[in-house]
Amino acid sequence: MINIKKTEYTHPLTWRLRSDNKPVWLSEYITKYGYQGAKKALAMHNKMIIDIVEQSKLRGRGGSGFFTSYKWLATLKNTVDSTGYLICNADEMEPGTYKDRVLLEQLPHLLIEGMLISAYALNINKGYIFLRCEYHNELNNLNYAINEALDNNLLGKNILDSNFNFELITHSGAGRYISGEETALINSLEGRRANPRYKPPFPTDVGLWGKPTCINNVETLCNIPAIVLYGSNWYRSISINNSSDHGTKLMGFSGHVNNPGLWEVPFGIIARNLLEDYAEGIIDNKKLKAWLPGGISTALLLDKHLDVPMDFANISNVGSRLGTAMAIAIDDSTNIIELVCNIEEFFSRESCGLCTPCREGLPWIVKLLKSIRKCQSTKHDILTLKQLCSTLMYGKSFCAHAPGAIEPLRSAIKYFYSEFKLELKQ
Repeated sequence: MINIKKTEYTHPLTWRLRSDNKPVWLSEYITKYGYQGAKKALAMHNKMIIDIVEQSKLRGRGGSGFFTSYKWLATLKNTVDSTGYLICNADEMEPGTYKDRVLLEQLPHLLIEGMLISAYALNINKGYIFLRCEYHNELNNLNYAINEALDNNLLGKNILDSNFNFELITHSGAGRYISGEETALINSLEGRRANPRYKPPFPTDVGLWGKPTCINNVETLCNIPAIVLYGSNWYRSISINNSSDHGTKLMGFSGHVNNPGLWEVPFGIIARNLLEDYAEGIIDNKKLKAWLPGGISTALLLDKHLDVPMDFANISNVGSRLGTAMAIAIDDSTNIIELVCNIEEFFSRESCGLCTPCREGLPWIVKLLKSIRKCQSTKHDILTLKQLCSTLMYGKSFCAHAPGAIEPLRSAIKYFYSEFKLELKQ
């Protein structure tokens, strides 16, 4: 197992974690440079903070990899009267993904500090943390940390004598995968059904209760304190293999591995290092059949792709997405059709039903896959699956739910077509 000494310069997200996995409360967080980034930020002009984040090239860690500064700049132009909202997307409903959970449960003050700095930069006085409904411990720990911050003038009115006010509220979702989509999240927060909204207008213009709203992922916001404290040049220096992305990323491996887990590593590390050195290889000395690089809504990759650097551009170049960077290993004893059918059944159930391609197409895919699995289908059914994949691609459904759902299926047909043929009706 890899044993690397963690410092605030090499592991800005995780170096404060305790060996007993207990939360780092305010008194301990302060001794570990906690709120130093916030103190520095509150003494700066807010646009200087956005400049630092822009120069750092920080990308969103929720899955899309959108540059954080773009969203911030689009929000700032609408928040001149401080009427906007900052929302932390802590829904984390992607199966196989548990990176934000660690930060929420064990480092709640890191998120609070990141949100405080972000709100100040965006001229926003109110924020929400939208949590996955199953995250009960995380909710309790966040509420406790928020009360600690309030008692020590790190939230509330006139924070640290800066004349800046910031109120932070936690909210548990109702348990829908689609709530991770930012406009569906806003609807849920407003007490509506979690359906995505038409865009434009984008949330940065018309978001929560009609006000300009910036929505960032937990891991994204947790990067902000260190970037402000140590600077953009330092942040850009933390990457390897000439990666096009900068800083560190929480990455992991689960599934058929000996040591499933989560690690903070620099962008550019190759997946083989993660699998063999960190996750300690495939269980029972079996062989790797395929792997999903960033949750179940990303396309399957093969052993030959393990030497590709783990960043947004390189994973995209081999036909998948980095997504959350929480990879899932699949060993060679797995029936690929059964696996994909299980994935598609999940996405079918989680569809909001707003658009026809998603509402009707995903159940149809599940029905066809179950039929193939029972050897009751013909080659024509595989062609129908391909046609459905085309029908559910980007731009043909209301949001990204359906395109993400069919990525594992498209790649399974591409790489394991012979297995589909073997299970056809003879």
